[in-house]
Amino acid sequence: MSSRARLALCAAVATLCAACALLPLVQPMDWVVLATLLLAVMTGVGALTRRVPLARPLTVGVQALVAVLLLTLCFAHGQAVLGLLPGPDAVTELGRLVHDGVRDVGRYATPAPATPGIRLLLVAGVLVIGLVVDALAVTYRSAAPAGLPLLALYSVAAGLSQGGAGWLWFLVAAGGYLLLLLAEGRDRLSQWGRVFGGTGTGRPGGFGSAAGGPALAPVRTGRRIGALALGIALVVPAVLPSLGGGLIGPPGGGSGPGGGGGTISAVNPLVSLQNSLNQPEDREVLNYRTTADDTRDLYLRIVALDQFDGTAWKPSERTVTDVPDRLPGPPGLSGKVAATRITTSVSTAEWYAQNWLPLPYPASRVDIAGRWRFEPKGRTLVGDRGQTTRGVQYQVESLQVRPTAKQLAAAPPPPPQLVREYTRVPQSLPPEVRATALKVTRGARTPYDKAVKLQDWFSLNGGFTYNTQVSAGSGSEAIARFLEEKEGFCVHFSFSMAAMARTLHIPARVAVGFTPGSPQSDGTTSVSLKDAHAWPELYFQGIGWTRFEPTPSRGNVPEYTYPEQGPAGGGPGAPEPKPGRSAGAPDAPSTAPSCAPGERRQGSGTACAALPAAPGGRPADGGPRLWPVLAVGLAAPFVLLVPALPLLWRLRMRSRRLAAGDGPAGTLAAWQELLDTAWDFGILPDESLTPRRAADRIVRIGELPADAAGAVHRVAAAVEQTLYAPRPRPATGLAADVRRARAGLHTAATRGLRLRALLAPRSAARLARACAARWTAFVVRCSSSGPATAARRATAALRPGRQRA
Repeated sequence: MSSRARLALCAAVATLCAACALLPLVQPMDWVVLATLLLAVMTGVGALTRRVPLARPLTVGVQALVAVLLLTLCFAHGQAVLGLLPGPDAVTELGRLVHDGVRDVGRYATPAPATPGIRLLLVAGVLVIGLVVDALAVTYRSAAPAGLPLLALYSVAAGLSQGGAGWLWFLVAAGGYLLLLLAEGRDRLSQWGRVFGGTGTGRPGGFGSAAGGPALAPVRTGRRIGALALGIALVVPAVLPSLGGGLIGPPGGGSGPGGGGGTISAVNPLVSLQNSLNQPEDREVLNYRTTADDTRDLYLRIVALDQFDGTAWKPSERTVTDVPDRLPGPPGLSGKVAATRITTSVSTAEWYAQNWLPLPYPASRVDIAGRWRFEPKGRTLVGDRGQTTRGVQYQVESLQVRPTAKQLAAAPPPPPQLVREYTRVPQSLPPEVRATALKVTRGARTPYDKAVKLQDWFSLNGGFTYNTQVSAGSGSEAIARFLEEKEGFCVHFSFSMAAMARTLHIPARVAVGFTPGSPQSDGTTSVSLKDAHAWPELYFQGIGWTRFEPTPSRGNVPEYTYPEQGPAGGGPGAPEPKPGRSAGAPDAPSTAPSCAPGERRQGSGTACAALPAAPGGRPADGGPRLWPVLAVGLAAPFVLLVPALPLLWRLRMRSRRLAAGDGPAGTLAAWQELLDTAWDFGILPDESLTPRRAADRIVRIGELPADAAGAVHRVAAAVEQTLYAPRPRPATGLAADVRRARAGLHTAATRGLRLRALLAPRSAARLARACAARWTAFVVRCSSSGPATAARRATAALRPGRQRA
């Protein structure tokens, strides 16, 4: 293998090493097999074009063209011309997949499913980075700047992964880059010939060391520099002050080390919540064991969103303190309301990493190790200096507050300051939101009656449909659109009810967390991704912040929202209590509670209709299967390279023959090239003619001018000297004479003959004949000797000193 081919291989390996940091982000990981295959094809095309050779920009252009063709073949072959060429339909399909991929990246939490869009983004990204690295390190012979695109690829993985890409993937990426630098240094040293100095002899072409000897001084120095740089990259971040959880670290961390100050900033829960609900495979987030007799109301609250600016609901920026031994009492709760003290032991999954700690509300004591801070108004715990919920175990003491409907209806007015803070609505809120709230609550006398009417309108008689595929907007226009279209998921229901309650001067905010989960046979309760939820909390003086459940088919409707006689004796419109995790909660996000899987409610919710098919007729799970894609990918190089084989073979043979030198071998190689060139232009070779007569025939048929004719005769004379003279005279300039004769043949030929000589040279028949002869010899050898004879011949051929006739 040549030094440049070895450098190209190292560039591809370095790209794949950096791409390995993306593996934990997507499951399954089989996309990397396709990316490796396509990267190998693109790298091989680059190696071939550099051997021709082509101009550097043209080499990069050919590689880019091959990459586009391969992506079209793998992801849009159904719309491509001949299954390969990217026509308008194929470009549209690729654009759709890119759009879907960007949408899926924002929809799914890591590890995300390998949808067709995400698969295209990953494979195309690896090819683009591989092309840039190959161009910098191999085509333009500058490997050091190639570390920038490799760093960009690793940084994307580090930013998207929860908790960073990990030290293992950093070492893999760094090792690939150091391998590329070492290969480039070896290539540069080999251009200087043999290196003298040191105690080793130095073998050209080796990786810096003689057989059994020490490494060369330049290579030893390069290794030391690489090891030092890698050590600095690992040690410096460890001793510097913490800057967060990564390039795109999770927001909401504490302020820093030390005392009781600092703030937490807003975190937008919409993307993560919708991601969790849309995961194709449900996964356990945490499990807990509790002393509560009934877990239906044991919601695990993460954060409270109390600020609505017209664009989004978000938590206010507040001061955080150290976690006290006992948390302060919940605001507004009086001793007249029944409350039971319970203890809950929680264990989170190793993959679940976020800043906010899920807690039952209201918690009075939290026993947990690590760097956690307490935000008093929202009564939440938030991680400080990179602390996350990954694999933590903690114990929470909390209250199960059980107010009655009479207590809520008789609640006195809340403090004016609290009302001002939690009833603010932006000027951009459309007036129909307040008008709808007044219409729905017409006839209600107390804030409690209005809250129950709002809840029942959303969950029972308003004609709303649960669908997590709806865009997760949270602004004023999104609320108005939701009230008109009546289709959404818990984010839309909770945000809309909280906004409408505020227009009625009822203090309201939105809580984000998990529903109680599903009891297990071992006495624990499992909480999964599908239990992610958002619900409104309304404030009533004497009870405090009180949960309501407007989302149909999700969670549990609180008992205090039923009429005073209770669920058993309720009126005709009273709903029955629901289990902690609704049995109607859909596995498929867009399925309504009363519809079969694959259907959803339409119109007012009285009828079910089948979900529309995916665009392009793709199956619901999406994405091409791996083995057909691999088969197509394996066939792609042959489809691209087979038609070009004659041209590539002729270019390679011409380069080798004209570089053979001026000795006897070089003279015969130049004569052979002259005969094949004449053959390409339609002058068939005649083995019966002498070199002089063959030259006359080429000049006559090719109608060569004087200078080209003289070049042909000089090559023929040199061949006669080599073949027949007792002491042949050395010949010089034969390569230039062959090129001059070829130029004369090219000038005298027609345009069609020129194209055929270039694209389909007749002399390429020698390659076919040679392959056929070798195949025939192989078949004859195999048929004339059994396995034992073949084994004996192979053994005899390997014996040292044995010669064959």
